[in-house]
Parts: sequence; C-alpha cells; structure tokens
Amino acid sequence: MIIRKTAAELEKMRRSGLVVWEILNRLRSMVQEGVSTLDLEVEAEKMMKDAGAIPAFKGYYTQSAGSKYPFVLCTSVNDEIVHGMPSAKRLLKKSDVVSIDTGVSINGYFGDSAITVPVGEIPPQVQKLLDVTRESLELAIKQVKPGNRLFDVCGAVERHVVSNGFSVVREMVGHGIGTKLHEEPQVPNYVDRRNENPRLKEGMVLAIEPMVNMGKADMRMQSNKWTAVTVDGKPSAHFEHSVAVTADGCWVLTRP
Repeated sequence: MIIRKTAAELEKMRRSGLVVWEILNRLRSMVQEGVSTLDLEVEAEKMMKDAGAIPAFKGYYTQSAGSKYPFVLCTSVNDEIVHGMPSAKRLLKKSDVVSIDTGVSINGYFGDSAITVPVGEIPPQVQKLLDVTRESLELAIKQVKPGNRLFDVCGAVERHVVSNGFSVVREMVGHGIGTKLHEEPQVPNYVDRRNENPRLKEGMVLAIEPMVNMGKADMRMQSNKWTAVTVDGKPSAHFEHSVAVTADGCWVLTRP
C-alpha cells in the first residue's frame, strides 16, 4: 500500500532531508586523494549525532544479506554500484569516483539521498557518466506531479541513460519513503510493463535513485552479501533525492 503524507508529515521529512543534504555537502568537500572512506563515515556519524538524527542505514537488516548493515554510509568506489562499505584501508586515489549514499530519521520520518563525487580530475567519459546520471535524476524529478504515472518517472531516467550509451542497473531500484526507509512503491530506473504503474497523487514521497553503469548493466554481489559491483569492472554512478508530490508539482526534500 502506498502511504500518502500530510503537509505536516512532509515538513518533518523535510527536516530529515536537509540534514542529509548538509552531511553530503560536507562529505563532498572532504573527498580528495588519500582520504579513506572510513574518514567520511566518522564525519557523517558525528554530524548525525550533532543533529539529533538516527542513522537510517546502520543496523538495517535484509534477508538477502542475512545481517544488519554496520555503517551510516554506503561508500561505493569505481565499479561498486551500491552498498560499498566504509574502510580505513580504502584510500581514495586520483581519478576514482565515490558514490556516497546516506539517510537519517528524525522524529520517526526519513530522508535519503546520494551523490557521486570525483577524486580530482577524471577521464572525460567517466565525467559524462556522472553528468548523465545526475541529469537523468533531474529529468525524472520533472515528471513528479499529480496526474502523471510512475512510468513517466522511470522512463525519463531510462531514455536519457540509454540514449547516451550507458546502462541502467535493473536489480536495484528506488522506493517510497516516509516513516520507513523503504515503502511502496518500488521505483525502477526503467519501464517494465509487468510492474505496477500507479498514478502520482499529492502526498506520495519517492526516493528516486538512478544507478548507471558505464558498461553493461550486469551486476554481481560481493562475498559480504551487501556490495553490488559491475560484472565488467567498469565504473558506476549513483544520484538520489527524496521527493514529494504536491499540488504545485515536485518538492525535493533533500536539497534547499
């Protein structure tokens, strides 16, 4: 069931969303050669504590992994698509790209967002991957308005990605969000006519998150059962916002 939020609930989600935005903005400025992904984790956890926010990811259990996720961030480097785990041993190198995904809960309401950040100068084709992924998210956001359907959002991502020669990851999808991190509906980054295609209504909140591979769409899971990587070893990019359907169109809750 899709749970629509009241105006008061959206304001609570906005508070969580802005904390996530502040954290990601700070981490973006920290990304440089020699910084470890654990350094980013430590800073994020401190900022969450200072904001009175509860980490959304730390302690999150999935049956497929068979364990609780142990960090407040997912830090996915290069060919890691999502759910890369912070580590003191993972030092960022020049020309790496790191996707940083995080979420928080404040007063029982969640915010969730992700960015992909280059470490110094990166090859033009990798920069294009980041640009196209970010653009696909913005095009999807433009489709978020009452009366449109979910496929309008999904299709906007897919068309932009494919027309630029990149691949949409199919096993990982966006989601509804509210008093739980993951709510209905699922929000794929492609159109599959077998999926449900609900009409967008005021009060619906979606976490739209294009995950885009430079090479083939195929992915595999690492032995930790959390981290997804590209099968061909080519880079992947990930951007995400939590957005609300309002009478006036789309309200992006995870940016000012």
